[in-house]
Amino acid sequence: MLGRIDLVRALGRAGIASIVVAARADPIGYSRHVIGTIDPGAGAVDALLAHAGGSVEPPPLFYDSDAALMLVSRNRDRLGRAYRFVLPETELVEDLLDKRRFQELAERLGLPVPRARRVTGDDLGLRFPVVVKATPHRDRRWEEAGFATKVLLVNDPPALRDVVTRIDDTGLEAIAQELIPGPEDRIESYHVYVDDAGAVAGEFSGRKIRTAPPQFGMTTSLEITDDADVVTAGRDAIERLAFHGVAKLDFKRAPDGRLHLLEVNPRFTLWTHAGAVAGVNLPAIVHADLTGRRRPPVGRARAGVRWIWPRADAAAARSSGVPRLSWLLWALRSETNSSFALSDPAPYLVRRLRDMVGR
Repeated sequence: MLGRIDLVRALGRAGIASIVVAARADPIGYSRHVIGTIDPGAGAVDALLAHAGGSVEPPPLFYDSDAALMLVSRNRDRLGRAYRFVLPETELVEDLLDKRRFQELAERLGLPVPRARRVTGDDLGLRFPVVVKATPHRDRRWEEAGFATKVLLVNDPPALRDVVTRIDDTGLEAIAQELIPGPEDRIESYHVYVDDAGAVAGEFSGRKIRTAPPQFGMTTSLEITDDADVVTAGRDAIERLAFHGVAKLDFKRAPDGRLHLLEVNPRFTLWTHAGAVAGVNLPAIVHADLTGRRRPPVGRARAGVRWIWPRADAAAARSSGVPRLSWLLWALRSETNSSFALSDPAPYLVRRLRDMVGR
């Protein structure tokens, strides 16, 4: 598995143990659901192939980051001889990961994406403000150009000229997209596994609660929802893309209530554990298909199940004016989080102990 603790715990909830690609010192190795680690050493692909060499049957392979997705997709022929995994076609994966290519594909298919243009100057024919993103991927050049966030808010042509000047010498390309107004808690998502026959084997919807920083930040808390229009919009997009595999589709709800598609992530995400607790365990369904077992029961996801990143969400709540005690009581009632779990405390305790020893 190329994954982190939320994916491990979702599988563990179905009684499935994991072997994780991670350094030996990584606290994830102490999870009760992890029975071994694969040290990537000089190369994750070679390490995976060496591990699979002793398997009687090709084991299932899971991934929950863009880097892991690209690793598997771009080495699918080699890895496919030793592992079983679900993955969209190579070209579609590249289209979805590259911001410019995704915009072009979405416009051809009539998907409800905000208008966007490649950044070549300050006259883009777009309505300001716009958001600017690196394409195909952010790398260290983005930070070297002086950008502290993964997405830039640009309010007018002079500010866009400054962005153009700063990236001109880096070799980076960027895309500008019209901003859909509203806070980050208006970002709602559709999560789905479409099997090889093209059938939806499991799905649920959700929304962000808080991010850090508050605008264009990393998710610090979220909840499972039961929004029919998000599911309808998600299914429509998946059908137009002719998508097979696992995906998270991010929409932003405009002030008029319309949903605008922002991106499609064709992989497992940090939502997997919350979804499993809510009754839709996408990794377990995929595991059943890959191993020829009976799928676990799947019903309608229970709305209200929450996930938090405790330390980051405490700071995000504080910055938005939520009293510390109110946040703590709310957080204690959250069903899943990125660190501590009563049923699986060791990774958190090991990390904290190492922090204490380090100090």
